[in-house]
Amino acid sequence: MGEITAGSRIVAARDQVSCNLAGESVILNLKNGVYYGLNPVGARIWSLIQERKWVSEVRDQILEEYEVEREVCEEELLALLKDLQENGLLDVESDT
Repeated sequence: MGEITAGSRIVAARDQVSCNLAGESVILNLKNGVYYGLNPVGARIWSLIQERKWVSEVRDQILEEYEVEREVCEEELLALLKDLQENGLLDVESDT
């Protein structure tokens, strides 16, 4: 598993299904049968990565939509993406 940076391209893994419930997302990993839940900000990020995107694109979109400092946004975004990757819910292309 490669490190995720602002220069990585990401997309939700194909071996999952998800739905939105009252602004939050529930994701089922089809490989291991485990459910994962995301709060409203995590759900927004999840919706953004249904199509392949650069991490920097997702960060910039979140910065536009929420009041958060750039450094905090990037740090928390990378932590969430790493967690999704470790749980088999995110495909990552390394920096080119």
